[in-house]
Amino acid sequence: MTSYAVPVVAFTGGGTGGHIYPALAVAEELSALAAGRGGVRIVWIGNEAGMDRGIVERAGIEFFGIPCGKFRRDLSLKNLSDMFRIFSGYFKARKILSALKPALLFSKGGFVSVPPCYAAKSLNIPVFSHESDASPGLATRLCAQVAQRIFLAYASTAKGFPKRLQGKLEVSGNPVMRAVFSGDAHRGRQFLGIDTEKPLILFLGGSQGARQVNELARACAAALAGRCYIAHQTGEGNQNPAASENPPGYFTFPYLHGELHDLRAAADIMVGRAGAGIIWECAVREIPMILIPLCGASTRGDQVLNADLFQNAGAAISLAGQAASAERLIAELSGLIDDSARRQAMSKAAMALAGEAAAPRIAQRIMQSLEQGGKS
Repeated sequence: MTSYAVPVVAFTGGGTGGHIYPALAVAEELSALAAGRGGVRIVWIGNEAGMDRGIVERAGIEFFGIPCGKFRRDLSLKNLSDMFRIFSGYFKARKILSALKPALLFSKGGFVSVPPCYAAKSLNIPVFSHESDASPGLATRLCAQVAQRIFLAYASTAKGFPKRLQGKLEVSGNPVMRAVFSGDAHRGRQFLGIDTEKPLILFLGGSQGARQVNELARACAAALAGRCYIAHQTGEGNQNPAASENPPGYFTFPYLHGELHDLRAAADIMVGRAGAGIIWECAVREIPMILIPLCGASTRGDQVLNADLFQNAGAAISLAGQAASAERLIAELSGLIDDSARRQAMSKAAMALAGEAAAPRIAQRIMQSLEQGGKS
């Protein structure tokens, strides 16, 4: 591998955008911070077979793939085959780290992050990790065992860690990429070709879409036609066959790229899932939210806890489980459409919850560690 004079910082994490984009935000700030101090080489260790490579390389970061296995809570034959992938991932990550000799490894979570963290520990490479959700996931709890510093989005998340790790915890908030702040409300409304007379509601079902959110959006579009505008990211292949038959003021998109930042800036209300990334990006843009958290046995309940935390702070309304009916959502939206003072209060609560920018703070901690020779 090519020899570099500048320090190397390795990042790991992936599986979903929620594990990748916050880490990219930290990498973005670290690059800017290091630019005036001789620079830094940033590399990424992620899933060799997943979505990780494409996102990371588009951000201009070197990517090294490793096999990825998942720790399942239920009894499954897949656990056996995945154990082989986990061990293989560990040894491959160790080989990569041995060659790169990074000064630090930053982990953003996801199961792919566990082997690199333990490989880094075996090589005496300092590990920093970050947890985005209100409760720590299994991967984060495993990585925390070998981490020197553990960043948390919320102070209440500390309850999910044992007493012996409490001294390593630091509440930082969730990292958000600079592009989120670049959104312009005027451009967002121009993109849709709408005026400012009626509120704009942004429905986000994720890049792959969420059937429940999509069905609720369509019900709301029919019921609230004429009272508001609705911009709806449906996910690829989930648009109505005849978009021309949509109610007036209802706009659907399979996936929003750069336009999302402008639409988010223009939105008066966001309706969607309660993933850590999406709710934090809306919070920093001071958007009132109605959250429909992913529930059920297939989840660990993290979105429900995220939604509850935002609701208790006054920044969102949570409609979990059976509460997420079309009738209830239409009623809640109607109330917010008619009550601009309540929307304003929710906006202030969202911003108060988000607090200071997390990415620069974490990048500064990493830079301090580099300057102190790997000490946290």
